[in-house]
Amino acid sequence: MAEKLVVIGAGMASGRMLEELFATAPGAHEVTLFGAEPRGNYNRIMLSPVLSGEKTYDEIVTHDAAWYAANGVTCRFGEPVTGIDRARRVVVSATGETPYDRLVIATGSAPFIIPVPGHALPGVLTYRDLDDTEAMIAAAAKPGARAVVIGGGLLGLEAAAGLRLRGMEVTVLHLMPHLMERQLDPAAGYLLQKELETRGIRIHTRANTHEIVGRERVEAVRLDDGTEYPADIVVMAVGIRPDTGLAKAAGLACGRGLHVDDRMITSDGSILAVGECVEHRGQCYGLVAPLYEMAKVAAKTLAGEPAEYAGSVTSTKLKVTGVDLFSAGDFAEGDDREEIVFRDPARGVYKRLVIRDQRIIGAVMYGDTADGAWFFGLLKDAADIAEMRDTLIFGPAYAGGAPLDPMAAVAALPDEAEICGCNGVCKSTITEAIAGGAGSLDAVRAGTRASASCGSCTGLVEQLLAASLGDAYAAPAARPVCGCTDLTHEDVRRLIKARALKSMPAVMQECGWRTSCGCHVCRPALNYYLLADWPLDYADDPQSRFVNERNHANIQKDGTYSVVPRMWGGITTPGELRAIADAAEKFAVPTVKVTGGQRIDLLGVAKEDLPAIWADLNAAGLVSGHAYAKGLRTVKTCVGTDHCRFGTQDSTGLGVAIEKRMWGAWTPHKVKMAVSGCPRNCAEATCKDVGVICVDSGFEVGVAGAAGMDLRETEPLGKTATAAEAIELIVAFVQLYREQAKYLDRPYKWVAKVGLDWVREQVVDDLENRRALVARFDLSQRVFQKDPWAERATPETEARWRPLADLTLEAAE
Repeated sequence: MAEKLVVIGAGMASGRMLEELFATAPGAHEVTLFGAEPRGNYNRIMLSPVLSGEKTYDEIVTHDAAWYAANGVTCRFGEPVTGIDRARRVVVSATGETPYDRLVIATGSAPFIIPVPGHALPGVLTYRDLDDTEAMIAAAAKPGARAVVIGGGLLGLEAAAGLRLRGMEVTVLHLMPHLMERQLDPAAGYLLQKELETRGIRIHTRANTHEIVGRERVEAVRLDDGTEYPADIVVMAVGIRPDTGLAKAAGLACGRGLHVDDRMITSDGSILAVGECVEHRGQCYGLVAPLYEMAKVAAKTLAGEPAEYAGSVTSTKLKVTGVDLFSAGDFAEGDDREEIVFRDPARGVYKRLVIRDQRIIGAVMYGDTADGAWFFGLLKDAADIAEMRDTLIFGPAYAGGAPLDPMAAVAALPDEAEICGCNGVCKSTITEAIAGGAGSLDAVRAGTRASASCGSCTGLVEQLLAASLGDAYAAPAARPVCGCTDLTHEDVRRLIKARALKSMPAVMQECGWRTSCGCHVCRPALNYYLLADWPLDYADDPQSRFVNERNHANIQKDGTYSVVPRMWGGITTPGELRAIADAAEKFAVPTVKVTGGQRIDLLGVAKEDLPAIWADLNAAGLVSGHAYAKGLRTVKTCVGTDHCRFGTQDSTGLGVAIEKRMWGAWTPHKVKMAVSGCPRNCAEATCKDVGVICVDSGFEVGVAGAAGMDLRETEPLGKTATAAEAIELIVAFVQLYREQAKYLDRPYKWVAKVGLDWVREQVVDDLENRRALVARFDLSQRVFQKDPWAERATPETEARWRPLADLTLEAAE
């Protein structure tokens, strides 16, 4: 005789359970299915495409009337159960009592309504079922309708996107600092917000709802800070709670949800439970994958077969057309974990893997989620990723074999895959160039510009060459410093430190230089590395510098020079201006120009006049602006709080303090800085090597910007409350750059190679290391911070200012 099975709830979990049960034990149960909605099972996770108009309700129905009839299910839709009598084993509804031998509770969850004033006004909706969806569609049909969605989680953003596609003006209010904080880290949350805003959706984070305003229905939403957003409807999407009211009334054990064991049995052996109403091992689930796993176990339990549910590792994908987002596992920060991060700002791609004990425990992907399932499989299986660690972030194409085969991986990339983000060069462009005869890296660069900018994609381009040409391709070896050695810049820096090499001859002897005194390429690099690493032991060699640095002025195309006195933070005095004007008249300077770095440039000074013009300028207290140097050039500032009504901090004072602390510091390449007194950014701080934006709460320090041949916005290094802390961060960053970067690499190129996360670890997170970096910088400054013109030319040094006999380095410049 068939067992009487009553199921409360006609949602996705119970629907999948019935499918599994009918397949496992056909005809073994006489099923009665109760549902509060006046319809059977449909795919609730596809309500978003219904809301946006991309699908209809009929397209998301999973079990129609014919299916229920074919499987002998008695359907009681639109008839909610009001009670359970466990002693008599009956359920109670409006039409009476229904007996059961086994009962399955699948009541799902209920949306949480923020209990703010006005929450019960007409026009306040939730987003859980088809009725909610149809109410939103009806509201969107009114011309000019406006919607406010409270909650920037999965449901809220799907509702917002759907309503926007229906033509509504949509604002999303989210309490937390970034969207989908439970599934995304801040970087992915930022990218998601940026994408949604391009679709016309207003996003307001850190928004605490104070009141829903309206007389007879919703009119607006007011925040705690007084901001008010007009609204015709308000969609509450701030979370869900397991619907356990019926279970609690029946005396079943409940916590946050209805307690079940590993076989999905409640505290009553004749009652099972599945879905969002369930709490298993202290965990409640709101995603479909765990619900389906529970359903399978419950079906086997009902059929008398062994099965256990051990919990689920969940993954998330946002169902908004054109937005690729994937999240799984645990991506919170912690001392016991490390992370691998891949960023491609040009394509809006971000990937982050969280690793603990050589296993993936979390993954966040935005913009490119094609490998999400593969990463999720590794996460669920707790697979050891040690052997594929170096290429793991690039997905299965790079980690699918043993040993790894990068060439096969790059060959497997689709033709439209972007290889060079700087110049927007895709794979097909490169392979076509190779097929057309570009047989070397330089030829590909010349023909496509791939790897011609930051160089970070050079490895991929070389792999494409190797995959396309096979044995005909001769892979280039690592580029040495110059023809005098086979060692790279990185090799030389390591050896200088490891072997305590403190002179040019020592480096050339110990490192096997082929020439006795080097060349115009290696000598400037070695000179810099030695003075950066051994400031107390190494004496700067002027003849190992380019001509501009040797003569402390920029040579012009006609052989004359420019003279640029330093103006601290762009500030000057009438006395300084008079001295500059007098010098310009005395030495018949043909051009006097204000520079972009807030200084005055005297152009066209003869080389032999340099000592004399600087003697006059020094007498007025002016020192070199180092406009020629591989070092700190300027610190550009706005007037900040001194004069500007928008200024939040003393940007001028901070800029002057930074410049006076850091001027004269030799670096791998020129360094430009700026301090803007407010986010209006008048000093253009966001395209400098180091830039500071002053805000009400303090100072936001950014690094690795550029505004030359490459245009790059600074990336955030850290925030500080005081000017002193900001200066400390900047000094530590510059010292790290001095110690680690390749000679002639600008900060943005160096940061791209080592990764900003690593830089932050060294400078922001590790306070002890930060202070050590600052101490080493200050030590170097005590040796090298001096005006090159402060000592007058002596007869012994007078020859420096006569026309050069050796133009080797001058030509190299």
